[in-house]
Amino acid sequence: MIDLDMGAYAAFVWPAWGISALVLAGLAFRALASARRWNRELRRLEAKDAPR
Repeated sequence: MIDLDMGAYAAFVWPAWGISALVLAGLAFRALASARRWNRELRRLEAKDAPR
């Protein structure tokens, strides 16, 4: 079983885990948003260059 009791260090460890989780979630959100934006731009450019 995982022992999650940090004792006297819990006041430092748990906020550090929380901040790390928030930063990682923010980075993932930013990467997904950028990917969507670049995909939209690619579709726009492909549609612009497509023969009519």
